[in-house]
Amino acid sequence: MQAGLDAALLDYARRRPEESEAVALFRELLADAEDPFRRERLAGHFTASSWLVDRGGERALLTHHRKLGLWLQLGGHADGQRELYLAALREAEEESGLTGLRVDEAIFDVDRHWIPEHKAVPAHWHYDVRYVVHAGENEAYTVSEESLDLAWRRIDELAADPATDASVRRMARKWLAKGEGRGVSGEE
Repeated sequence: MQAGLDAALLDYARRRPEESEAVALFRELLADAEDPFRRERLAGHFTASSWLVDRGGERALLTHHRKLGLWLQLGGHADGQRELYLAALREAEEESGLTGLRVDEAIFDVDRHWIPEHKAVPAHWHYDVRYVVHAGENEAYTVSEESLDLAWRRIDELAADPATDASVRRMARKWLAKGEGRGVSGEE
């Protein structure tokens, strides 16, 4: 399974050469002998997130994250799942209550970020691999205990709003650059 993620990271670096240094950090983690897919690895571990878009490709579902207090994409720990696109899909389903979701297996974005100490868990790195997840027919979400709230937000507004988290703004810009916000789409 690690070979699959390594190939996906290499493909992402080919498509996004400006992010090759970040990809090198993810590949270094992947090669580590200590299991980087488990949250117990406090030197850093993989997480998986979803850029969850509505059927029209014009809005993204964001969570007002309970622990971090920020509006972010849905996602969480891999918890041993080595196919991170499946972990991203699982997190999207669990955190939104939505069914009928569809995930693109190609990596959409990568983001290495520092997580501050919380309760008994020391501060550590998250190596977040992000995937596009498409909503199905029903877009009526349910707020889970992990969120303070959820909201569908217009992607063009996220891209332009300086108050939006920098990585969310980057994903919004990537989405718009692909021309995905025009009608029902999402196929590469």
